[in-house]
Amino acid sequence: IGYDFYNNPQAGHGELPKEMHRDYLEAAFEKSLDRLGLERVDVLQLHNANLEEMDADVLEFLDEVRESGRADAVGLALGPSIGWLAEGDFAIEEEFDSVQLVWNLLEQAVGSHFLETIERTGSSTSLVPRVPHSSGLLNEQVTPDTELEEGDHRAYRPDEWYESGWEKIAALRFLERPGQGSADGSSGQGPREGRERTMAQASLRWLLYHDEVATVTPTFRTREDIDEWAAASEVPPLTDAEYERVQALYADDFGIERDDGMDALRSSVGGEDIEAAGLDKESAGS
Repeated sequence: IGYDFYNNPQAGHGELPKEMHRDYLEAAFEKSLDRLGLERVDVLQLHNANLEEMDADVLEFLDEVRESGRADAVGLALGPSIGWLAEGDFAIEEEFDSVQLVWNLLEQAVGSHFLETIERTGSSTSLVPRVPHSSGLLNEQVTPDTELEEGDHRAYRPDEWYESGWEKIAALRFLERPGQGSADGSSGQGPREGRERTMAQASLRWLLYHDEVATVTPTFRTREDIDEWAAASEVPPLTDAEYERVQALYADDFGIERDDGMDALRSSVGGEDIEAAGLDKESAGS
């Protein structure tokens, strides 16, 4: 909750006005419960709240929601896009139950930072990664032959991002596991067929390798997507050796010298959080 879509119709991918004050949040939560036909939810998250918006009244509202049993857990969904280190650190330090963030094995910087914050503070906050397939790369829905439709948000990624990404996918093939009756995991029916563990499932297992991850929220478009992503919990987990091999590749930027065009993170504090974290990234503003 937090965006006022009641009084502002959505126009493309533009960001709606936010209403991060207690009265609106209370009303929006009640309307959500009414639409769902429920008296309580498992998790209630603030939607893209900036640091300055999470004041004492908002924190009190979240505490009361949890204490009253109307939500088993409360959290913060970071966005739009990737970054927002100050907000995530605040939520972890304030012992929010969860922080949702953009995090995947090709975009590790923000997730790694929050893992360090959790360890440093001893917080019990869980992480909930979204965009686990890096905008269609790791589930191979975007290939060199793909033509993204007008209006598809993935088209806003730089060309260099996809070109570098396809090279990285080639280096990660060791994460796939052949299925029974298939020597190499390929049946000629596409990247998902004939495999015990697909690249898309391995990408989810990489995130689940971290104890701090409570669950993963993948993007799906078809029933087949749902079946495959859900089955990720049943495929072999990454071994320590596989995980360390991924990390070594990432640390070396997969041996790719090309700039992928994704060198900025979103920040509401002028990049001070990025600098304090020691990340080699620029501020893309708020």
